[in-house]
Amino acid sequence: MNPRMWRLQPYPFERLAELVRGIRPNPELAPVSLSIGEPQHPPPPDVLAALGQHRDAVAHYPATRGVPALREAICNWLSWRFHVDAGMLDPGRHVLPVNGTREALFAFAQCLVDPTPGPLVLMPNPFYQIYEGAALLAGAEPYYLDCLAENRFLPDLDAVPERVWERCQLLYLCTPGNPSGAVADRALLQRLIDLADRHDFVIASDECYSEIYPEDDAPPPGLLQVCAAAGRDDFRRCLVFHSLSKRSNLPGLRSGFVAGDPELISLFLRYRTYHGSAMPPPAQQASIRAWSDEAHVRDNRALYRAKFEQVGKILAPLLDFTLPDAGFYLWPATPVDDAEFTRRLLAEYNVRVLPGSYLSRGTGDRSPGRSRVRISLVAPLADCAEAARRIRSLVESL
Repeated sequence: MNPRMWRLQPYPFERLAELVRGIRPNPELAPVSLSIGEPQHPPPPDVLAALGQHRDAVAHYPATRGVPALREAICNWLSWRFHVDAGMLDPGRHVLPVNGTREALFAFAQCLVDPTPGPLVLMPNPFYQIYEGAALLAGAEPYYLDCLAENRFLPDLDAVPERVWERCQLLYLCTPGNPSGAVADRALLQRLIDLADRHDFVIASDECYSEIYPEDDAPPPGLLQVCAAAGRDDFRRCLVFHSLSKRSNLPGLRSGFVAGDPELISLFLRYRTYHGSAMPPPAQQASIRAWSDEAHVRDNRALYRAKFEQVGKILAPLLDFTLPDAGFYLWPATPVDDAEFTRRLLAEYNVRVLPGSYLSRGTGDRSPGRSRVRISLVAPLADCAEAARRIRSLVESL
């Protein structure tokens, strides 16, 4: 057995299941689950139709690099969404379809990290646990960048010692952030690019929540957008990871892409050819349809906007939280220990959330997720509002 396997910690939802084992939720209240970030809005009908129309394509092996039409659709969307000049992104060199960002974020570390010199992989804290597992199994040590309220839940780059930058081979960035919804602005992204150039590491920017934001005319910036604005047309050391799971309510399609530095894309393609992770042909055709349509994305944002408006009004008087810049999570502070809060909320009010401490690691004498919970506003509006009223009742009782 790979000895690094023993360093992997239980996944947050395994820990949650153990935490609530034996609890009998209040039977007088219908259950509401706000713990898992699984979108529950209807998928786009045209995308589902495309899946059916191309079902016979399962009789053929897919190419790891994907069909040209999919790569072209991705480049067209990237160029439009992030103001990248036409022609700057080449479908044959700059993009690679992947089976969702989760597997690609993990696999990329296995492809990139050289374990011999004692490398570090930097990541936000709290974080998506895939970053940590990817670093450990690649033979690197995770280095956690605490994302605290006093720094708008963004990494404090000034707090990172020079010796850490010197050992860094890969930096995972999550913008908009999970769980806080904080967005890295252009200045922060440019500073990270400058640091990557100076210390020769790669930035893997997880942007899977980038299309869920409050105002249609104020989208979050992206890493490739900052590269393009600076005339950095080689996108050197920069990769972005995008997904249809949140944008298009298609978590089961397992469809996303990685884009950026063509040298890294070429190496990642070689790795994936051996790894055997080509996207099934029907999923590729459905993805073309999804990346080519924005109407359903605007409708999706409107649904989340309504939830935040209602839930925010209900909880604001009693809980300490900031509405997110983007994404569909609330990240409030709890008046008691986050695990106790989670247990009581399920037992007394039949609402399931995720303790914040399950999403972070302790650094020194603090853990950035302690005494917070992640609330995923993925359920229907009425359920989210009802859950918010129950959460408020619990807080009032404490």
